[in-house]
Amino acid sequence: MRLAAALLLSALAAWAQVAADANKGYQTSEGRAKVAKGLDNPNRDKTQKPEEIIELMRIEPGMSVADIGTGTGYMLPHLSRAVAASGKVYGEDIASDFLDRTRARVSQDKLANVTLVLGNEKDPKLPAGSLDRILILDVYHHFDYPAQMLANLGRAMKPGAHLVIVDYYKKDRPDHIRLERDDVAKEVESNGYRLLSKVDHTGNNQYMLTFEKR
Repeated sequence: MRLAAALLLSALAAWAQVAADANKGYQTSEGRAKVAKGLDNPNRDKTQKPEEIIELMRIEPGMSVADIGTGTGYMLPHLSRAVAASGKVYGEDIASDFLDRTRARVSQDKLANVTLVLGNEKDPKLPAGSLDRILILDVYHHFDYPAQMLANLGRAMKPGAHLVIVDYYKKDRPDHIRLERDDVAKEVESNGYRLLSKVDHTGNNQYMLTFEKR
């Protein structure tokens, strides 16, 4: 029994904080401030192509959408316009200083349909059964506890809702990205989702995976 317990604890430890390397730059306020400058790069639209992402997600007016790991809120104005006044956007992050920056953007751009949410590493703290679309843009490789996050994201989804991951290929950033595209798909599917579509390239040489709950 003791051996079995030790093996179980070892297995759990192996799955904990799987994105530690990717998150090194986020551990201090100074590190996050440096990251924020990159997130607010005025040339980001040229490489990220947010409107292409919105189109591929098939977002419509009146939908409820969440931006997971919103950072400084880069995608929020685009999502806000896409869902229109009748829709709802949640900007979620686990860093309160990022959300402070995002709050200023929301106020400046008068994004009346945007609500900010402080989540944590395992739970985005989103309302149950509320979402039509969930966007995880450049963030999945930062999930320390993917199984728990995916479970809690699933609880926030309406029937027929889509979870969309846009991320970098591991071959392009081998020291930063944990999994290659197809392994990300397998991991998500193993946690209660079904892959609906795979787009090989979008924005800055990224891929897009779209899932629904099983």
